[in-house]
Parts: sequence; C-alpha cells; structure tokens
Amino acid sequence: MTQPLAGYTLPVFACASAIAALTHLQNKKNTETVSFNLIEPDETVTIPVQQVAKINNNTALAITLSDPGDNLDLTRNTPIWAIVELGQNSNKNEQEKIIIKGGEGIGKQINQNNKDAIYYYATKLLRQNLKPYLNPREAITVTIILPEGKKLAKRTSNEAFGVIEGLSLLGTSGISRPLSSPEQLDSYQQELREKAQQFDTLVFCLGENGLDLAGKSGINPQQLIKTANWLGPLLVTAATEKVESILLFGYHGKLIKLAGGIFHTHHHLADGRLEILITHGVKIGLDNKILQQLLTCQTTEEGLQFLRKIDAETNNNWTEKVYQSIVETIDKKTNLYIKKYVEFDVKIGSIVFGRDRKIIMVSETGKILQNKLIS
Repeated sequence: MTQPLAGYTLPVFACASAIAALTHLQNKKNTETVSFNLIEPDETVTIPVQQVAKINNNTALAITLSDPGDNLDLTRNTPIWAIVELGQNSNKNEQEKIIIKGGEGIGKQINQNNKDAIYYYATKLLRQNLKPYLNPREAITVTIILPEGKKLAKRTSNEAFGVIEGLSLLGTSGISRPLSSPEQLDSYQQELREKAQQFDTLVFCLGENGLDLAGKSGINPQQLIKTANWLGPLLVTAATEKVESILLFGYHGKLIKLAGGIFHTHHHLADGRLEILITHGVKIGLDNKILQQLLTCQTTEEGLQFLRKIDAETNNNWTEKVYQSIVETIDKKTNLYIKKYVEFDVKIGSIVFGRDRKIIMVSETGKILQNKLIS
C-alpha cells in the first residue's frame, strides 16, 4: 500500500511566513524558502515562500501556501500571510519581544473573551524559531492573516468549538496527520477492539468537543471512542466485536448526516446537512413559509437558531419536533447500516449538541443508554 504523503499544519506555514518577512526586513538574501525546526516533532523542514515584500522600512509581509499532504483538508493551498513589524526596545522581557496577533481570518474564542484562536503549539513554534533572528535590542509584532479564513470557517464545525469569524492555528504537532488515511482508521479500530473486550456499551464521539462533553457528563472516559470521520467503518467493527450498545455523541452539524444515510462524515465526500434538516421539517409538518426561509440558511447551526427564533415568536416547539425526528432517524439509519454488513443487533442511541455546547436532543434509546452509562 502506498503511504500517504504527510503535510504540515497551519502553524508551520504561519511560522514560515513570519520568518520570511523578518529576514526580508533584515536584508537576508534568500527568501524563496525558509528552514526551521518543527519542535514537535524535533525535525527541520524547508517551506517555499510565495511572496515577500517590504511595506515600509520597519514592516514586511510574506505569504506561504498551506500544504496538508494527502489529508482531505479544506485549507489546501490557502494563503497564509504574516506581517512583521520590527522595533527597537531593550527594556522588553522575552514575552514582549515577540508579540503574536491574529488578523483577518483568524478566529476568535468566544469562551475566552474573543481571544485570538492561536493556540499553544503555534505560539511556541513562532517564538522559538523567531527568537534566534533577533538581536538583544530588537522586538517584533507578528500578525497572522488568513484571507480566506472567514469563508472557509463556514464549511467547518469551528463554531461548535467556540471559535467564530475564522480558522484556528491549532494542533500539537507540525505534521498534518491525515484523518482520512487507512493508518488512522487502523489505530481507531485497534482502540475499539481493546475497549470492546472490557465494555458492552461504548460511546462514539465524532470530535474532541464530543469527547470533552461526554466526559464531563459523567460517562466513564474509558468507554469513549473518538471516530473522527470514520464513523461507518467503526460501527461495523463494533458490531463485529459484539458490542451490544453504542451511544452516538456529536455536534448536530456532523451527526445529522447519519439521518441522511451518510456514514463517512468528511465534508469533502458528502454533505446534504441542510437538506436533511429541511426534510425533517417537512416530515413534522412545518409551514411552507418557514421551510422556504430555512432554505436560505447557510449552515445547520444557522437553521437551528432560525427554528428557535420562530419558536420564541410563535410560542411553538418546532425545534424539539424537528430534532426529535432527526435523532430517531439517526438511530434507525445506523441500525440499518450495520445490518448491511454484520448480522448482529446493536442497540443505537444518539445525542446531539449545538454550538453553545448544550444538548439539543436525545433519542429515546439514547436516554436509556445515557442513564445506564452515568448510573
């Protein structure tokens, strides 16, 4: 089997752009590529620089393009800009000598007073690789810009993680690990097989947010399985391993796909989320005028908020009815999917939550499993 080509995470390209801009200001000759240490892992990489130019004597802009390797990643070829402003101040401490800011397209953390969504690894990578270029009297301000960040963020579940208005500089490593690669699926399946030997009920969480919420709800962390986008194959593996019950726990904008029979949840492969939401609106008898307005929503989260607004204005409970229909259909479709491949009855329940990290709806079987798991 051909090994997938590894790429790099967004913080790596942000760092490359920042180094290129700084060295250009310092009149270093070669800015076609930059080389630096990823820290995690401890290895040196060389990143091509697309463009670099001075804005004025103290400020320069450099641009790189994201390359996530063989990963199915919507940030492929996304431009990452870094504006570096060079100043002189010998009185600054180490933290103040390198200021890192988020510009256009970098998300804001709504649960952290709208702090820039530039996380620990990105900050560490930038600081450690920029510091050697500065003399004791120099200080810099680095502003990272993702021109397409706001647009791309609408195609992600970032809002479920409390990040709005852009993308995150997230990750614990410089290497982009393809969640779509067979190796990633193999590791998830191995974990599932091991836990299936210990428990007859498991909880499938589509992402880190689901893992976090499920753990905080009182469920034994050892019964949690992260599925990423490999939900279909992992459901079949669970049935093969004779797991008796599975509770599906996920952001509604992802888990809703199962109600449409979509069991590989990566957006590159299939979507249809709004169409599924509207279908269930039809099913429970939503007024045609409301359905027409739902059609204008851009995301399922926007659709959810619209339904809640209609309920508040008309003193109805359409949101509850629509999402009850969705979660019951998720349970049914998941059972049918498993039985296509394995003749073993698995009890399926589901829980969906919203951007505010609050549960929207629990299916009837989901309630039974939830009570069993936290009793």
